[in-house]
Amino acid sequence: MKVLLSIKPEYAEKIFEGTKKYEFRRSVFKNRNVKTVVVYASSPVQKVIGEFDIEHIINDDLHRLWSITKEFSGISKDYFFEYFNNKEKGYAIKIKKTRRYDKLLSLKNDFNAKPPQSFMYLEECLV
Repeated sequence: MKVLLSIKPEYAEKIFEGTKKYEFRRSVFKNRNVKTVVVYASSPVQKVIGEFDIEHIINDDLHRLWSITKEFSGISKDYFFEYFNNKEKGYAIKIKKTRRYDKLLSLKNDFNAKPPQSFMYLEECLV
């Protein structure tokens, strides 16, 4: 199963460059069968640019989570703690293998969807 995540373009690029190996979330999908994340690069790109396989998901205290992930976080420590403001724990999705699409896809035309606030489950046949 796949999920669609909205990711800021600068961080989406870092994922596909290989410098960002963790995608951080305040909450994640409950379905444990999700193995792949489809990446929607938010404004100003507003296109689906690729996907990545999930190695595993870490859920931990924020200080421990930062300690584990900081080398390949792709973000600053300040941004990390600002993002998780008012949370005690956070999630880090470990990125295994990335695949950038040759052709950028439109959420509306190719998925009949709107940008998700958090995530959206996708049917296997869509991508």
